[in-house]
Amino acid sequence: MKTSYLKSPDLLPVKENERKITGLGYSFMWVGMVVVLATFAIGGAGVMSLPLPLVLLATVIGSLAIGLFITLTGDIGIEHGLSFPVYMRAPFGTLGTHIPSLVRGVAASMWFGINTYFGATAMNGILNLLYGFDNWFVCFLIFALLQLVNTALGIKAVERFADLAAPIIILISVWMYSSLSDTAAVQGRDIWGWVESPVTGGAAVTAFLVVIFSNMGFWATLAADIPSISRFMKAPRNEKNWFKRNKNSLIGNLITLPITQTFMVLIGAVSYIAVLNYDPVIALQEAAGGLVLGILLLMIVLAQWSTNIAANVVPAATIFSNVGGPKFPFWAGVFTAGVVGTLVQPWNLFGVIIPVLLFIGGILSAIVGILVADYYLIRKRRVNVPALYEDHGQYKYMNGVNLAGFIAWIIGAVASYFVPSFSFLVGFGAGAVFYYVLAKYWWFKKYEQAELLDPDDDKYLGISAGRDWEIDSETEKSVEEAG
Repeated sequence: MKTSYLKSPDLLPVKENERKITGLGYSFMWVGMVVVLATFAIGGAGVMSLPLPLVLLATVIGSLAIGLFITLTGDIGIEHGLSFPVYMRAPFGTLGTHIPSLVRGVAASMWFGINTYFGATAMNGILNLLYGFDNWFVCFLIFALLQLVNTALGIKAVERFADLAAPIIILISVWMYSSLSDTAAVQGRDIWGWVESPVTGGAAVTAFLVVIFSNMGFWATLAADIPSISRFMKAPRNEKNWFKRNKNSLIGNLITLPITQTFMVLIGAVSYIAVLNYDPVIALQEAAGGLVLGILLLMIVLAQWSTNIAANVVPAATIFSNVGGPKFPFWAGVFTAGVVGTLVQPWNLFGVIIPVLLFIGGILSAIVGILVADYYLIRKRRVNVPALYEDHGQYKYMNGVNLAGFIAWIIGAVASYFVPSFSFLVGFGAGAVFYYVLAKYWWFKKYEQAELLDPDDDKYLGISAGRDWEIDSETEKSVEEAG
């Protein structure tokens, strides 16, 4: 008997005893994930029109807000052990899941390319200092391969690298802030008061909101597919209280994320104030030299590595594995992400890719809204998980497609396009509202859902009901081994 393509071993529910990521490990992942060029750019763009204290306040607000959304969707992984593309079979259908999932997978791969290029320039700077070597493309290929191999070794290897990199990143970040602040002082610029082109009144309010929603939109992608990571997080069995069950997630998303994001936005802002360039690699090369510069550039390399493997390669590989089926394992998805991220040539398209990816973030915000509406408002966290792996189960809908999900997604995506500065909230709100109405009062009347007909916690909850979901599969093996 041939195994269904829906039952890829790497995508089966993660059992409670196979979850390896601790609360500290998840927080360390966040420390690395936020150190990316786009985060620095938020700070640099902010101080063009607002004083630094307001930029930082807006960043804290935006980070707390998006951290809450990430925690909400992360419960899908914690409660049921499900990855993003597998749960997406519920609101989009067993076949329909591939379209929105691939949008996220390609976006994650492109971010991988951008961050690898950013890290490769820093690596090239280090090798140039030490040995006079100067070939960023060779550094790009080496750096990409190191990250891909690290991720292919599995989620525990990802966490272990974060554990190693995070303390170093924190220490060097403080050093970087000090170095750039000194450079700004030499230029006669007070980092807490200098603004390039100050705005007041309504323009200041708009600029403040733009910083808030820039921080939110930037992490909209991870808010969608965080279950692919959270399914590996340790959580207490039989814990009915949502806050206690999601404690590790809450600490990472509502404490570590806002603190680290705000500090990195601060570095980007100070970098711009110091040399009028938010890219700290360029700023540091102007502001420092010798051993100091080498150590600061090392931090950039470690941070891109930590960011990419957790925020980009793991989600992209999970999605590509879902599309490819049982014969396309997680490690093959990892290298597919690497190939896609290289083929887009981020070094040539850098100025175009960032706006495109932030636009995709707006599109994905509608998916976050749909996930929240489907999981919390309609199903009340109860999920008929075995049916997610059945070719002809309740999630097949109309030839594998849930039209309610697609209609809501299109409406949310279009709405977010017309208000780019507020794309996350508009996309999220439109996606959630339209999906709730269409699914509850139309689609699920046509295609009955077992967990709605019989809302039994003992049947349809996961770890909070003490259950590890068992899926029959001829190719089944442990998720820990699969990665």
